[in-house]
Amino acid sequence: MKKVIKILPILMVVLMIMMTCAPVLATTGKDIAGVKIDPKTNSANQVAGIGNNILGIIRVVGTVIAVGVLMVVGIKYMMGSAEEKAEYKKTMLPYIIGAVILFAAVNIADYIVGIANSIA
Repeated sequence: MKKVIKILPILMVVLMIMMTCAPVLATTGKDIAGVKIDPKTNSANQVAGIGNNILGIIRVVGTVIAVGVLMVVGIKYMMGSAEEKAEYKKTMLPYIIGAVILFAAVNIADYIVGIANSIA
């Protein structure tokens, strides 16, 4: 019974995430990266568009994963014993460092792309 009580909140959180992230299927006639390749246009704009799309995807996926992992670890921390709480505290430092690196890297790359677009 205790296992069910521990698993149930995690299952509910996963189901809530799945329900709020409903997939949207649409087509716009563009290629996979989301930028229509036209040989008459400037290739630098095409590359910048593809780069912006990739940064956006990384930002969204990274945020969803980071928040999901934080929720799971937080629920485990609340439900755990004193020894398990000490173990979760040890795992939180690498998680926080990884999340900061992820968000910083995406924002720095976005800033560099913005500077490059303003120069060109």
